[in-house]
Amino acid sequence: MVPASLAGACTTSVLAGPAHRDAEAAARRFYGVLNRALRSGDMSLLAQVVARDAVDHDPVPGMKPGLEGIAEAFAGFRATFGDAEFTIEDVIAGTDRAACRVRVTATHRGELFGVAASGRRLSWMVIDILRFADGGLMAERWGAFDEAGQRRQLGASCG
Repeated sequence: MVPASLAGACTTSVLAGPAHRDAEAAARRFYGVLNRALRSGDMSLLAQVVARDAVDHDPVPGMKPGLEGIAEAFAGFRATFGDAEFTIEDVIAGTDRAACRVRVTATHRGELFGVAASGRRLSWMVIDILRFADGGLMAERWGAFDEAGQRRQLGASCG
């Protein structure tokens, strides 16, 4: 039983109704298209799910803005992890945003952290918060990944 003083203080309205399902569906579609782009090497597929003027709030060093920069960053990622697969493990969706916990599995096929291609199979977690614009295109991204876990699996020093 909820005390009268707290009644209405907590709400799940942000997670109720069709809006959250739209954000969750858009997030699932984003990772599905990303996986297809990585498998095929056709980064132009990302235009199906990323707005032309998208903002990555956690870009890789030297990354260009917008869809162009995101596509180039994933092309570079593919050079190191050509068989990468992004698997959504959890999604918490709001009106126009989705927080995603994603497992990435990939074979180390290119230099990373000063370590030459090792052929090792790696697995690490990514946490992304994605904001979607009208039409379900990803408009903004905030993200973090388990760099320490990657380094540990490669035997690379941290730092």
